[in-house]
Amino acid sequence: MNWRIPLFKMYWDDQDVKAVTDVIRRGNYWSMGPEIKELEEKIAQYIGKKYAISCNSGTSALHAILLAHDIGQGDEIIVPSFTFIATANTVVLTGAKPVFAEIEEQTYGLDPEDIKKKISKRTKAIIPVHYGGAPCKNIKVLREIANDHNLLLIEDAAESLGAKLKNKMVGTFGDAAMFSFCQNKVITAGEGGIIVTDSKEIYQKIKLIRSHGRLENNEEYFSTTRELDYIQVGYNYRISSLSAALVLSQFEKIDKIIKMRREKAKYFNKQLSKIKKILTPIESKDIFNVYQMYTIRFEDRKIREKMRQKLTKAGIMTKVYFEPIHLKTFYRKEFNYKQGNLPKTEELAEKVLTLPLYPTLTNNEMEYITDNIKKYHR
Repeated sequence: MNWRIPLFKMYWDDQDVKAVTDVIRRGNYWSMGPEIKELEEKIAQYIGKKYAISCNSGTSALHAILLAHDIGQGDEIIVPSFTFIATANTVVLTGAKPVFAEIEEQTYGLDPEDIKKKISKRTKAIIPVHYGGAPCKNIKVLREIANDHNLLLIEDAAESLGAKLKNKMVGTFGDAAMFSFCQNKVITAGEGGIIVTDSKEIYQKIKLIRSHGRLENNEEYFSTTRELDYIQVGYNYRISSLSAALVLSQFEKIDKIIKMRREKAKYFNKQLSKIKKILTPIESKDIFNVYQMYTIRFEDRKIREKMRQKLTKAGIMTKVYFEPIHLKTFYRKEFNYKQGNLPKTEELAEKVLTLPLYPTLTNNEMEYITDNIKKYHR
């Protein structure tokens, strides 16, 4: 459908075009070029972690983290069902079992009380998700639970680069964290991801996993004539130099992009919070939301679906982020999950709707969106 207002648009400028063009015109090192190391160093410094390792997607980044922490057959990993399916799929790809837990209603982060009920002798890690640009409000409690039960805490921060809880960066609470550079994220190269950690051992293991299990040390595959050794089986999870250059250029504008996103969200909050039957994202002094998505909540599914139809007719794209993973066909068949296993998650997923939000959204477009919502409620 040719939308009058799409759900998202990438923010770019001539600096981005030049960054990619410079790599192309260089004529070599379109893979494993100097941009990759520079990107990793800058993201590590920005988040406040010792190490960063780039990957070709957020999914491969999360998979590599799990493999590096030796998660596999027989292990159980607690995850939310209210997330993009990669959060659970990467667990399955290691041979472990995803155990779904409930979420809380404010930031849609994992519910600590339900997590306590789901911990077993097989549990090895908890993977909280920072939803839509907001920090999981109970992440510190989840850290304590993980410590008490000798579990790993791995942050799926795919959507929330730059988000903070009490001025502490998302990505600094867990043993490791990953961010995504997919096309609808805060900064993007179309695809890409990055891992942050303070562990040198995990950093070195992920470097092997990322590049075929190849031992490189100070030598890089395309820069040496010497045959390098392969000490384990690995994947090709590397990001290209072209993508790294684009993310680097985007990163130079991250504060500006976040500010623009927050300004759009502020307008929506002001306009839509006046409608009693709509719940806008929670704002508090402790939560710094970068608004990778703008998700509102209705009283029930019936009202939401009527609103979706109204907005679609007006050419405004909306989407439900997310339908519960445990109710997808694969997870029903493979792990016997069914309707009613996560009543709170299922109820919330029936009520949420994500509206268009991106840095270049104009005042006229925002007014058009809010006017259409107000007309329906009147």
